[in-house]
Amino acid sequence: MAETEVLVFGSAIIDFISYTTRLPKAGETLHGHRFQTGYGGKGANQCVAAARQGSRTALVAKLGADTFGSDYLRHLREEHVNVNHVEQLAEQTTGVAQIAVSDGGENNIIIVVGANNQLSSCDVSSAEALFQEAKVLVCQLETPVEATLTALRTFRGVSIVNAAPAMTDTPPELLQLASIFCVNESEAALMTQMPDICNVEQAEDAVGKLIAAGANTVIITLGKLGAVFGSADSKGVCQHVAAPSVAPQKSGGHDGGLATPSLGALAHHLARHPKGKTGGAHSCRLCRGLAIRPATWDAVELPTRLEGNPRENVSQQ
Repeated sequence: MAETEVLVFGSAIIDFISYTTRLPKAGETLHGHRFQTGYGGKGANQCVAAARQGSRTALVAKLGADTFGSDYLRHLREEHVNVNHVEQLAEQTTGVAQIAVSDGGENNIIIVVGANNQLSSCDVSSAEALFQEAKVLVCQLETPVEATLTALRTFRGVSIVNAAPAMTDTPPELLQLASIFCVNESEAALMTQMPDICNVEQAEDAVGKLIAAGANTVIITLGKLGAVFGSADSKGVCQHVAAPSVAPQKSGGHDGGLATPSLGALAHHLARHPKGKTGGAHSCRLCRGLAIRPATWDAVELPTRLEGNPRENVSQQ
């Protein structure tokens, strides 16, 4: 069996998505015009996206011993993801997310992570062989942070942390261990104690604060404004990449945009081109669609290859 290229340590969540003209105010009830269920969760989204790019992928995650969990495992296998370390747990429910998406692409999300809370440092030890052979590790914060830190400490390749949901007191080690630290504007504001981030200039300020706190490379996605990139060695200079145009009906979804196909594409690219075109602007372009595309990989036809090349064959793991 070929070695794993992209290893994802994280979440798998079923999404229940309601589409409406606008988001409701506090206490308000609105009529929606479409409902959809999908296979989401930041971890699974990123893993499937990388697999569809052509990477050999593996997921370390927890599901409930319920119908949702069994269906999820079947879909992951169909996407050619190595699920040897995806475990269904008795007396646990598969994680769920209730999502509202406006016609303008805004969203709000409530997640009940269920079995995802059982992911632990022991699972890093159980998947030791994967951690040794993979080229890129992707983590998120929908699972216990101590397990995530153990995964990052163990891994020796390139690591991407999708730091969402955001933490008010982000462990410095989380910033320091990640090769790339990726958040959206609201998450960045919370982590840097800024009132809000509404423009590119404020995002650049937040990038500087996160780097000062120990981050190596930071990408902040800004929805319709695109994304901003900065690194510890860029001497305070940030790069901004404008967002591409997408149809409003393809906007929003679970993850607030950060666990979408673009981050999986970034992981794939870093695995295939470790010494190639992986600088700030290119990475930023791969991630700029994070906040403006559906995050449930069941909700949209994800790209199968970068730059329109034919998809490479991915053997069943």
